[in-house]
Amino acid sequence: MLKRRQNETGWASAKTLSEALPFIQRYAGKTIVIKFGGNAMGDEELTRAFANGVVLLQQFGIRPVIVHGGGPQIGSMLGRLGIKSEFKDGLRVSDLATVEVAEMVLSGAINKSLVSAINQAGGRAVGLSGRDAGLITAKKLRDDLGFAGTPETIDISVLGVLAEAEPGFIPVISPISSGKDGEIFNINADTAAGVLASALGAVRLMLLTDIAGVMDGEGNLLTNLSPNEVDTLIGDGTAKGGMIPKLTTATTALRGGVEAVVILDGRRSHGLLVELFTDQGAGTLIA
Repeated sequence: MLKRRQNETGWASAKTLSEALPFIQRYAGKTIVIKFGGNAMGDEELTRAFANGVVLLQQFGIRPVIVHGGGPQIGSMLGRLGIKSEFKDGLRVSDLATVEVAEMVLSGAINKSLVSAINQAGGRAVGLSGRDAGLITAKKLRDDLGFAGTPETIDISVLGVLAEAEPGFIPVISPISSGKDGEIFNINADTAAGVLASALGAVRLMLLTDIAGVMDGEGNLLTNLSPNEVDTLIGDGTAKGGMIPKLTTATTALRGGVEAVVILDGRRSHGLLVELFTDQGAGTLIA
């Protein structure tokens, strides 16, 4: 298993580019899927810092693919429209009105603002959703969750075209997807990121969230986990709410060929760079 110790000093722990070079070389030419979500998406400064980090990854020869959520923003819009929503097992119950609002928020405002931030940082981002070019075909997850979907088939050909273009484009993907009969499905963004990471043969899946990582029952950060330990955390009730789909995504992605999954705080300054380019890492590494 990959091991590292918890880092408290930040990106400054790699004081020179030469110190980070072995890590850069390790990931050069490889795909890293990053799920960006949580309250960091509503903070312009954090979004700008995230965009700068993504562009830096590409400049280092890494192929970043971004999948974004937008739960707080969806909840805010639903509230403004007077539409009630509820969660079951960390997943939003999506009737037709809810999924239509989700598409408007995710594939519209959020996707385009994130594309714009990456372009302003010097990248070349392209906004997509799971509905574009048949990227993700979905089916109903459970009857009691309405139009909450789960991926059924993946077609990554459009991502291959974007990656091979010169200069390369950075895909920014909303998890809104279509069913075989054209229905709209709202897929959990962690789940969408996981299946895309497996399909792309990504070396890393990075799940950015609003907490430092996975916690034990006493609130202490767990820096390294195995899939068996993840199963235990879910089974004994230590993992709750939105952490359950994240951990389930992690173990599914590992079985799908992803080398490692990291759950880390998207609000942390340079968290992506600390995780990838120092031996201390950030958040929780699952491998």
